Amino acid sequence: MKVSDRLYREMMVAGLDRLDQGITVIDSELRLIACNRTFLELLDFPDALSRPGTHFEQFIRYNAERGEYGPGDPELQVAERVAAARAFTVHETLRQRPNGRLLSIRGFPLPHRGFITLYSDVTEQEHQREKLTRHQTELEHHIQRRTAELTKANAELTAAVDANRHITAALQHSEGRLRQITDTIPAHIAYFDHTWTYRYANKRYARWFGWTAESIVDQPIREVVGPAVFALVEEHVRRALTGEKVTYEYPLIAPSGATVYARSTLLPDIGPDGGVQGCYVHAVDVTEQRRTHFALAQAQKLEAIGQLTGGLAHDFNNMLTVVVGNLSGLRDGLPGSALVEEYVDPALEAAGRGAELIKRLLAFSRQQPMDPCPVDVNELALSMAKLIRRSLPGSISLLTSSSAGDLIVEADPHQLESALLNLVLNAKDAMPDGGSLVVDSSVEQVDGADAADLEVEPGDYVQIAVTDNGTGMDPKTLARVFEPFFTTKKFGMGSGLGMAMVYGFIKQSGGGVRIRSRQALGTTVALLLPRSRRAVRAEHGPLVAAGGARASLSGRVVLLVEDDPEVRKVVRNQLAALGCSVLEAENGSEAADMIETIPAISLVLSDVVMPGGMDGRALARFIRRFRPEVPVLLMSGYAEQGEKRALGEGSAPLLDKPFSREQLAEALQALVG
Repeated sequence: MKVSDRLYREMMVAGLDRLDQGITVIDSELRLIACNRTFLELLDFPDALSRPGTHFEQFIRYNAERGEYGPGDPELQVAERVAAARAFTVHETLRQRPNGRLLSIRGFPLPHRGFITLYSDVTEQEHQREKLTRHQTELEHHIQRRTAELTKANAELTAAVDANRHITAALQHSEGRLRQITDTIPAHIAYFDHTWTYRYANKRYARWFGWTAESIVDQPIREVVGPAVFALVEEHVRRALTGEKVTYEYPLIAPSGATVYARSTLLPDIGPDGGVQGCYVHAVDVTEQRRTHFALAQAQKLEAIGQLTGGLAHDFNNMLTVVVGNLSGLRDGLPGSALVEEYVDPALEAAGRGAELIKRLLAFSRQQPMDPCPVDVNELALSMAKLIRRSLPGSISLLTSSSAGDLIVEADPHQLESALLNLVLNAKDAMPDGGSLVVDSSVEQVDGADAADLEVEPGDYVQIAVTDNGTGMDPKTLARVFEPFFTTKKFGMGSGLGMAMVYGFIKQSGGGVRIRSRQALGTTVALLLPRSRRAVRAEHGPLVAAGGARASLSGRVVLLVEDDPEVRKVVRNQLAALGCSVLEAENGSEAADMIETIPAISLVLSDVVMPGGMDGRALARFIRRFRPEVPVLLMSGYAEQGEKRALGEGSAPLLDKPFSREQLAEALQALVG
């Protein structure tokens, strides 16, 4: 089936308009390929500029002429920005519009030049950041003020210490009082001198590194924080001791074993001679803030992919229905032909993979309902090993192991097999010169910090770990491994969706993913799923044979309702092959008229999504009222989870596209008994 360029564009624009970010795609000639409604609304552009082919300069000139860039020569403003755009480089900027809204503008070059630009309203986020900075500044001023008071008191007390022991006692009291104050402040506070030696730390700061407030005094920075953290902060300390105020973030392993993230500010202590005597340290724990930011970013990516995928899934599955149906008819029409094995069967297999890819994309974006059931992980791993060994070269050895029996999880077995196969194939690609691959199953107790890091509920989990001794990943790659469309493989060798789909499936199943990797040493990817105590159910019996279905369906008058003529043709042929007499309607209203006027209709097969005022769900309700004895089977290329639940509650059953003649026969047989 050939879909017109106009239809493709309408589908793409509809998908882009669902995004809450503005987006523009500009070609190598600086002309607009596409933009969405959010972009026009964020920058108050007229609809006339949204036409494809609009030159980038027209947007800039429109802004310059209405004073968007402030005072200055509009022609010079236009020329500078157009020249910068022609560089086609990554750019990111914050711009405050005349209406006071703050926009984040990020541009990324495309493979054939041109660029894609994202526009986000970050006004509220910036207000929150400014509020946090203001609070931190107030706290720093408080610390400086209290420190200055102590310094002044110390100087006065030191001058008179020999003359008055009561002053010494007052000094001790003042120091104790100051320590009490700093220990109470909800922040990590310390001081080190120009020799890189701690002279003071409050309890919170000392506990962070496994020390006490007393034992940390007179200890070198490297000794306190450890070599790993010291390597991260050394340059910042060096800059601060030159008189520069420095703020930075770094990870560290807390005494509990959990990884936490700190944001530290170093304030130089300037002596009377103008030299730097040391630095005050003010640090806060930003672990939860980073975790929230990461979760929000992941959710936004999932939502964007889900919106685009959901909008296109219906049409792709309709196309695949036509492809699968016609190929199946060709195969049935050429029994025993060598052409079937050479051409038709591979094409059917490829179409099946296309349908599975759509389902996996929907599952990743959490818009495709899964079919979880109790799965024995050990059995699944052993059966997968037989398949995996066939796809591995002789230079790679495969070992499966398990430290426990009865490893049952609640998951979609097909999705779990797909996730495991994806990890194994990634591991194979990481060992081009051969190596060792281990698939290990075990029970893990996840609680406390581990549960928080994985964003799962505490409890028993089954862990499936895939370990290789291949090339490994650097920290930058490791940080982006779950990003949709991110890949390190050559163009055409990978979509960048494999690990993102694995992550989406595991999170949708209530689990988490751990990754540990070191360059030149290898990678371990561990999938953790909640352990289940339910028994594994028996395998389903064989499907109803097509011949048996034909016997009970033969002679039935079936009303086929489908707006796509090519899909209608394929399904009509499938119904005819099952012995049915077929009547056709291309929309719900036409079908309703036929239901009222043709008593011979004994079965209705209808698409869910159709144009006009009556879709498949409305048609099913109409038939239930006026012809309740007529069973209805709905079919759909894509239905959101809420729609599927509604269809399943005492309403018509749903058959997912694309489907084979055997699957159609089984669904109809189950419907008519």
